[in-house]
Amino acid sequence: MIAKLNLSTHPFRNRVLPYLGAALLLVVDAFGAVFCIIALRDNAEKNELLARSIEERKGEIERLKGEGAKVQQLLSPEQKALLTASHKLVGNKTFGWSRLFADLESVLPGSVSASRIAVENVYQDADRIRAELELGVLSRDYPAVMVMIENMNNSGLFKAELRGQDLQKNERLTFTEYTFRLIYTPTYGYNASPESEFAQNEGGTE
Repeated sequence: MIAKLNLSTHPFRNRVLPYLGAALLLVVDAFGAVFCIIALRDNAEKNELLARSIEERKGEIERLKGEGAKVQQLLSPEQKALLTASHKLVGNKTFGWSRLFADLESVLPGSVSASRIAVENVYQDADRIRAELELGVLSRDYPAVMVMIENMNNSGLFKAELRGQDLQKNERLTFTEYTFRLIYTPTYGYNASPESEFAQNEGGTE
């Protein structure tokens, strides 16, 4: 009777528990594998939908480009000129006149004054707005005009090219009008206030 109770001679053994643990791990692995397969399939379907959408958009863009080219071919020369003028008008709305006048004032010597400004073209170059200008200035001091050109080309705002000069005379003075072609690239970070815009416009109308 005592020998039957001696556990050291007959240790406790549970052979079922390891099999249950192994089965549980297999079930967990199976669920993980199924989840991964579902996730991969879902990602593949999404990628396929995105690729299909991109191809459809490319086709739509090409179709619109083709229609635009056909419309351009159907336009008369007068209509094309009107369309070009409309594009320039849209560009001019983004053009900062107060900024231009302030930038010109910063490079003009005291003995040189602007007589006329004409905007020939406003266009987008990458992320910058550029304008082609014709500028007329009056001066009796030719070296000062050369200083103005140097100031412009060193400013990073203007590229100046002298196109012509015309001697002017009146009853009291003799002076020269110089004509320039300018490429103007306004910098960012400067916005004229409504007050300065109004003051500039008032000054231009006097």
